[in-house]
Amino acid sequence: MTRSPEPLQPQPRHSGGKTRRRGAALETALIDAAWDELQAAGYASLTMEAVAARAGTSRAVLYRRWRGRPELVIAAMRRHRPMLSGEVPDTGSLRGDVLALLHQMSGRLAETGPETVYGLLGDYFADAELFSRIQDQVLQIGTGVMATILKRAADRGEARHDISSMIATLPTDLFRHQIFLARTPPSERVIVEIVDDVFLPLTRP
Repeated sequence: MTRSPEPLQPQPRHSGGKTRRRGAALETALIDAAWDELQAAGYASLTMEAVAARAGTSRAVLYRRWRGRPELVIAAMRRHRPMLSGEVPDTGSLRGDVLALLHQMSGRLAETGPETVYGLLGDYFADAELFSRIQDQVLQIGTGVMATILKRAADRGEARHDISSMIATLPTDLFRHQIFLARTPPSERVIVEIVDDVFLPLTRP
Protein backbone atom coordinates (compact mmCIF):
# COMPACT_ATOMS: atom_id res chain seq x y z
CA MET A 1 0.00 0.00 0.00
CA THR A 2 1.42 3.35 -1.03
CA ARG A 3 1.53 5.98 1.72
CA SER A 4 0.23 9.37 0.81
CA PRO A 5 2.85 12.11 1.15
CA GLU A 6 2.90 14.06 4.40
CA PRO A 7 1.40 17.52 4.05
CA LEU A 8 4.00 20.24 3.89
CA GLN A 9 4.34 22.20 7.14
CA PRO A 10 4.87 25.94 7.01
CA GLN A 11 8.46 26.78 7.84
CA PRO A 12 9.46 29.75 10.03
CA ARG A 13 10.68 32.67 8.02
CA HIS A 14 14.26 33.75 8.56
CA SER A 15 16.18 36.80 7.56
CA GLY A 16 19.75 36.12 6.52
CA GLY A 17 19.58 32.65 8.07
CA LYS A 18 18.79 34.05 11.54
CA THR A 19 15.58 34.13 13.51
CA ARG A 20 14.21 37.61 13.56
CA ARG A 21 14.30 39.10 17.06
CA ARG A 22 11.74 41.55 18.29
CA GLY A 23 10.73 43.44 21.41
CA ALA A 24 12.42 42.50 24.67
CA ALA A 25 14.50 39.73 23.05
CA LEU A 26 15.97 42.20 20.57
CA GLU A 27 16.68 44.81 23.22
CA THR A 28 18.40 42.23 25.42
CA ALA A 29 20.57 41.13 22.49
CA LEU A 30 21.53 44.73 21.74
CA ILE A 31 22.42 45.51 25.35
CA ASP A 32 24.43 42.31 25.66
CA ALA A 33 26.30 43.17 22.46
CA ALA A 34 27.04 46.65 23.82
CA TRP A 35 28.37 45.18 27.06
CA ASP A 36 30.57 42.68 25.21
CA GLU A 37 31.91 45.42 22.94
CA LEU A 38 32.60 47.63 25.97
CA GLN A 39 34.65 44.86 27.57
CA ALA A 40 36.53 44.19 24.34
CA ALA A 41 37.21 47.72 23.08
CA GLY A 42 36.75 50.05 26.04
CA TYR A 43 34.51 53.09 26.20
CA ALA A 44 36.70 55.41 24.13
CA SER A 45 36.83 53.00 21.19
CA LEU A 46 33.26 51.75 21.35
CA THR A 47 31.12 52.72 18.35
CA MET A 48 27.49 52.18 17.48
CA GLU A 49 28.67 50.52 14.24
CA ALA A 50 30.71 47.95 16.16
CA VAL A 51 27.84 47.17 18.54
CA ALA A 52 25.43 46.78 15.61
CA ALA A 53 27.84 44.41 13.86
CA ARG A 54 28.31 42.36 17.02
CA ALA A 55 24.52 42.12 17.44
CA GLY A 56 24.00 41.24 13.77
CA THR A 57 21.79 44.25 13.10
CA SER A 58 22.01 47.82 11.81
CA ARG A 59 22.84 51.15 13.43
CA ALA A 60 19.30 52.31 12.73
CA VAL A 61 17.97 49.63 15.07
CA LEU A 62 20.21 50.96 17.85
CA TYR A 63 19.36 54.60 17.22
CA ARG A 64 15.65 53.85 17.46
CA ARG A 65 16.23 52.97 21.12
CA TRP A 66 19.23 55.05 22.23
CA ARG A 67 20.40 58.45 21.00
CA GLY A 68 24.06 57.51 21.09
CA ARG A 69 26.94 55.79 22.85
CA PRO A 70 26.42 57.20 26.38
CA GLU A 71 22.79 56.12 26.65
CA LEU A 72 23.54 52.67 25.20
CA VAL A 73 26.49 52.10 27.57
CA ILE A 74 24.47 53.27 30.56
CA ALA A 75 21.71 50.80 29.60
CA ALA A 76 24.34 48.04 29.42
CA MET A 77 25.84 49.04 32.77
CA ARG A 78 22.44 49.13 34.44
CA ARG A 79 21.81 45.56 33.28
CA HIS A 80 25.27 44.07 33.92
CA ARG A 81 26.92 46.27 36.59
CA PRO A 82 24.20 48.39 38.21
CA MET A 83 25.66 50.67 40.88
CA LEU A 84 22.63 50.28 43.13
CA SER A 85 20.72 47.06 42.63
CA GLY A 86 19.46 44.03 44.49
CA GLU A 87 18.13 44.08 48.01
CA VAL A 88 18.65 47.15 50.16
CA PRO A 89 21.27 46.32 52.84
CA ASP A 90 19.69 45.28 56.14
CA THR A 91 22.48 44.66 58.66
CA GLY A 92 20.47 45.64 61.71
CA SER A 93 22.07 49.07 62.19
CA LEU A 94 22.07 52.35 60.30
CA ARG A 95 25.86 52.47 60.25
CA GLY A 96 26.15 48.94 58.96
CA ASP A 97 23.53 49.51 56.24
CA VAL A 98 25.15 52.66 54.88
CA LEU A 99 28.65 51.16 54.98
CA ALA A 100 27.36 48.09 53.13
CA LEU A 101 25.72 50.30 50.51
CA LEU A 102 28.88 52.34 49.87
CA HIS A 103 31.01 49.20 49.72
CA GLN A 104 28.61 47.79 47.14
CA MET A 105 28.87 50.97 45.07
CA SER A 106 32.66 50.89 45.33
CA GLY A 107 32.81 47.28 44.21
CA ARG A 108 30.54 47.86 41.23
CA LEU A 109 32.55 50.89 40.18
CA ALA A 110 35.80 48.96 40.36
CA GLU A 111 34.30 46.15 38.26
CA THR A 112 33.11 48.59 35.62
CA GLY A 113 36.52 50.24 35.36
CA PRO A 114 37.58 53.88 35.68
CA GLU A 115 38.10 54.30 31.91
CA THR A 116 34.40 53.67 31.28
CA VAL A 117 33.25 55.82 34.17
CA TYR A 118 35.31 58.86 33.19
CA GLY A 119 34.56 58.45 29.52
CA LEU A 120 30.88 58.55 30.37
CA LEU A 121 31.34 61.59 32.57
CA GLY A 122 32.87 63.55 29.69
CA ASP A 123 29.87 62.86 27.45
CA TYR A 124 27.49 63.31 30.39
CA PHE A 125 28.59 66.88 31.14
CA ALA A 126 28.79 67.84 27.45
CA ASP A 127 25.11 67.05 26.74
CA ALA A 128 22.56 69.05 28.74
CA GLU A 129 19.64 66.78 27.84
CA LEU A 130 21.55 63.62 28.68
CA PHE A 131 22.82 65.26 31.88
CA SER A 132 19.26 65.97 33.04
CA ARG A 133 17.90 62.54 32.13
CA ILE A 134 20.67 60.50 33.74
CA GLN A 135 20.86 62.75 36.78
CA ASP A 136 17.18 62.14 37.46
CA GLN A 137 17.61 58.37 37.12
CA VAL A 138 20.63 58.24 39.44
CA LEU A 139 19.16 60.54 42.07
CA GLN A 140 15.84 58.70 42.13
CA ILE A 141 17.58 55.37 42.71
CA GLY A 142 19.84 56.74 45.45
CA THR A 143 16.99 58.55 47.15
CA GLY A 144 14.81 55.44 47.22
CA VAL A 145 17.49 53.23 48.70
CA MET A 146 18.46 55.72 51.39
CA ALA A 147 14.81 56.37 52.25
CA THR A 148 14.33 52.66 52.94
CA ILE A 149 17.48 52.48 55.07
CA LEU A 150 16.52 55.56 57.08
CA LYS A 151 12.94 54.41 57.66
CA ARG A 152 14.21 51.16 59.15
CA ALA A 153 16.66 53.11 61.32
CA ALA A 154 13.93 55.49 62.51
CA ASP A 155 11.68 52.56 63.39
CA ARG A 156 14.54 51.13 65.49
CA GLY A 157 15.03 54.50 67.20
CA GLU A 158 18.44 55.13 65.60
CA ALA A 159 17.42 58.09 63.46
CA ARG A 160 14.88 60.88 63.26
CA HIS A 161 11.77 60.51 61.11
CA ASP A 162 12.07 64.07 59.72
CA ILE A 163 15.43 63.82 57.92
CA SER A 164 15.55 65.98 54.80
CA SER A 165 16.26 64.51 51.37
CA MET A 166 19.53 66.48 51.21
CA ILE A 167 20.82 64.79 54.36
CA ALA A 168 19.38 61.42 53.33
CA THR A 169 21.43 61.26 50.14
CA LEU A 170 24.65 62.66 51.63
CA PRO A 171 26.48 59.29 51.69
CA THR A 172 25.89 58.54 47.99
CA ASP A 173 26.40 62.18 46.99
CA LEU A 174 29.74 62.39 48.80
CA PHE A 175 30.73 59.03 47.32
CA ARG A 176 30.22 60.44 43.80
CA HIS A 177 32.03 63.65 44.79
CA GLN A 178 35.08 61.62 45.77
CA ILE A 179 35.02 59.91 42.37
CA PHE A 180 35.22 63.32 40.70
CA LEU A 181 38.09 64.41 42.92
CA ALA A 182 40.23 61.26 43.03
CA ARG A 183 39.22 59.53 39.78
CA THR A 184 38.97 56.26 41.70
CA PRO A 185 36.50 54.63 44.13
CA PRO A 186 36.81 56.13 47.64
CA SER A 187 39.19 54.35 49.99
CA GLU A 188 37.95 52.48 53.06
CA ARG A 189 39.09 55.39 55.24
CA VAL A 190 37.06 57.89 53.20
CA ILE A 191 33.97 55.66 53.24
CA VAL A 192 34.14 55.35 57.04
CA GLU A 193 34.63 59.12 57.39
CA ILE A 194 31.58 59.82 55.20
CA VAL A 195 29.44 57.63 57.43
CA ASP A 196 30.86 58.29 60.90
CA ASP A 197 31.99 61.91 60.73
CA VAL A 198 29.47 63.44 58.32
CA PHE A 199 26.29 61.41 57.98
CA LEU A 200 25.50 59.77 61.32
CA PRO A 201 25.80 62.95 63.45
CA LEU A 202 23.12 64.57 61.25
CA THR A 203 20.62 61.74 61.60
CA ARG A 204 20.63 60.95 65.31
CA PRO A 205 17.43 61.57 67.29
